[in-house]
Amino acid sequence: MIRRDGRRAQPPQSPDRAWSQSPGQQPPGTYAPRQTPHPYADPNRQPARPESGRPGTAGPPPRRPQPTPPSPPEQPPTPARARRRPHWGRRIGLVLLALLVLVGGSTIYLDRSLNRIDALADYPGRISDTPGTNWLLVGSDSRAGLTPEEEAALTTGGDIGEGRTDTILIVHIPKSGAATMVSIPRDSYVPIPGYGRDKVNASFSLGGPQLLVQTLEEATGLRMDHYVEIGFGGFAGIVDALGGVNLCVPYAIDDPLAGINLQPGCQDLTGTQALGFVRSRATPLADLDRMNNQRAFMAALLKKATDVGTLVNPFRLWSMASESAATLQVDDGDHLWNLAGLAWAMRGDLVTTTVPVGGFEDVDGSGNVLLWDRERASQFFAALADDKPIPSDLVTTN
Repeated sequence: MIRRDGRRAQPPQSPDRAWSQSPGQQPPGTYAPRQTPHPYADPNRQPARPESGRPGTAGPPPRRPQPTPPSPPEQPPTPARARRRPHWGRRIGLVLLALLVLVGGSTIYLDRSLNRIDALADYPGRISDTPGTNWLLVGSDSRAGLTPEEEAALTTGGDIGEGRTDTILIVHIPKSGAATMVSIPRDSYVPIPGYGRDKVNASFSLGGPQLLVQTLEEATGLRMDHYVEIGFGGFAGIVDALGGVNLCVPYAIDDPLAGINLQPGCQDLTGTQALGFVRSRATPLADLDRMNNQRAFMAALLKKATDVGTLVNPFRLWSMASESAATLQVDDGDHLWNLAGLAWAMRGDLVTTTVPVGGFEDVDGSGNVLLWDRERASQFFAALADDKPIPSDLVTTN
């Protein structure tokens, strides 16, 4: 049956059949729709929130995909780092700096430890400065600071001779060339300012270092630039601090007064043996041999003090330096580095000699004295005053 609107009319259904159909079920005899109907979606409607924990409820709405951030531009591969080498130059520099600070601090400490005296005082008519550098080295027979046991060990003979010079040496260091070490016999008969003529060591007893310096300057024509004095105990202490000094003894010396019994030949001398060696007169030429022995030992001592084995041994170097600082007496203007310069200047070629001797004479009030050869001595010291080598015919060893 066709309706007016052109659609086919459905046959009427019975009321009981229409009532028996459940919602959502197709009546029997009818056809299911060919397409699945889609529900109407309201764009303004918010989706219902799911209730968690209840079965059958809808899950959370799908999350909108987030925009993927742009990836950073690819970096070129980083090459493997080479292993950093240790900075040896920096480490060595730090070590050298530490050593420099240590050496500098030790030097200042030892320099302040030196015993200083006003030995090179000016006086009216003092000669002007002479070229080169002149040192006056004095070995006194002072027992200051020694205990009775030490005096017995060193065989010093108590307080006899206190305040006299046992050794007098003048060292001239030229501007170029070898240094010269001159022995001044302690019995040299020379003018002593204010006291007339007497033995040179009497000037030390009468006026101390100042009068000794003035006496020698006026007798030689050399102006002294530095002064060093050492007593018995200090001399032996320095030798022992160096571990002994090797010396070739030219002949047998048996001297109970000096406390030694040495056989000829090269040998290491202890402090006590060295002191006896430079003091002994039990030799064929007595005082003349004694001066030769003093010069020989002084050269050996300075050689040992400046030897590489001493300089690279911190314990021996410190022992020597500290013993020297504690026992030496120097002029007010002298320093430890001046002493180092003296030792270094004498470690190489060294001319050792004695002032030209004219003979011996007995003088009332002075006893047996030693006379200089006036003409030869004048030429001898004139060469040094002009900073020139001493003529070979004036160089004497006895």
